[in-house]
Amino acid sequence: MYKVDLPVDESALRAVERRRAAEAERRSRIFNTRTRVIGVDLRALQKQQEDKRERLEMEKQRDMAHYLLRVSLDDMAMQQNKEEEELRRELAEDLVQYRAIHQRAEDSRDADISYDRQGAPNASISLSDSALGPASMQVFLGEGINENEKKRAQMEMNEKNLRAQKEEKEKQEREQKNRDLLTGRELMEKDLRAVQLNTLEEECKREARIALSHYNQAQAEERSEREQQERLRREGEELAEVWYMVTSDLLTERPEAANRKTESSAEGPRVLTDRWKGMTPQQIGDIHRTREEQCLEKERLREMERQRDVAWDYHLTEQARQQEREEKRGKELERERRVQLDKYNRQLAREQQAHQHYLDKKLYTNRPTVQYFTQFSTSSR
Repeated sequence: MYKVDLPVDESALRAVERRRAAEAERRSRIFNTRTRVIGVDLRALQKQQEDKRERLEMEKQRDMAHYLLRVSLDDMAMQQNKEEEELRRELAEDLVQYRAIHQRAEDSRDADISYDRQGAPNASISLSDSALGPASMQVFLGEGINENEKKRAQMEMNEKNLRAQKEEKEKQEREQKNRDLLTGRELMEKDLRAVQLNTLEEECKREARIALSHYNQAQAEERSEREQQERLRREGEELAEVWYMVTSDLLTERPEAANRKTESSAEGPRVLTDRWKGMTPQQIGDIHRTREEQCLEKERLREMERQRDVAWDYHLTEQARQQEREEKRGKELERERRVQLDKYNRQLAREQQAHQHYLDKKLYTNRPTVQYFTQFSTSSR
């Protein structure tokens, strides 16, 4: 095999160079402390904002161009429709004018045949057939033969058809008349049946009203009888109540009636408030004695309450003094604890200073240089 020098792929080399330049630009942007603010790339953000504004502006311009194009196309379509309508109208007018000038009925090939039928004046040529020649013949062989018989047969046929149609119409009218007669008879029967049913219904309603009237009358008589009996009973009760009130102890004003023993009081006589006429002097004296005893009892209770309040105040004073002594003792203990803690903290500070002096002066003597820190963060990835 022979060794052949193949050309180097320049596209791959350009791609490598492009990636290297992008990596260098990205590294310079990321490791630049002046443009980096708490991890935010201001230049990239500004570039994104500019790109977004340009994109929005392009979209706005594109939408405006589409709108203007749509408006222009609409105008063109409307103008084209208008032109087509105008052209169609002009063509129709030209066609009517052409027909009126060049396609008249009297100029057609059949004008000489149908002209007489249209009520036109006699336009036949007064010359003889021998003088005109074969090309100018007005009547041909076989025309006009048995024309009267044909017309008579046609009239007979029309008369026959008219008679058949008249008979058919009369037959249909008779059938329609019979149907109307049957329908009227059925309607009359239905009306008669409805009248009979209405009569029966009215009779039933009248009987029902009579029965209801009898029932209401019986109910009214029974109710009036009950009201009469109730009125007699109420009058008897009122008379009995009046007689009782006249003969009772309420109107006679007897004091003994208030102390009468009743069935509901099993312990002895009790005072009836509706018949009580006032207290006796003995009862009034008992009330005064009871009130004096209650006043003495209330004074004794007040004295006992005052003594209890004095004892309770003394107890609270003793408790406050005891609590104050406890607080003083607690503050003294807290002060001693703080003194011991300060001594312990000073001892720990001295030990920490000694340990830090050992680390700085004896253990960590080989400090890292600037070259040690520059070997980190050399890539942006």
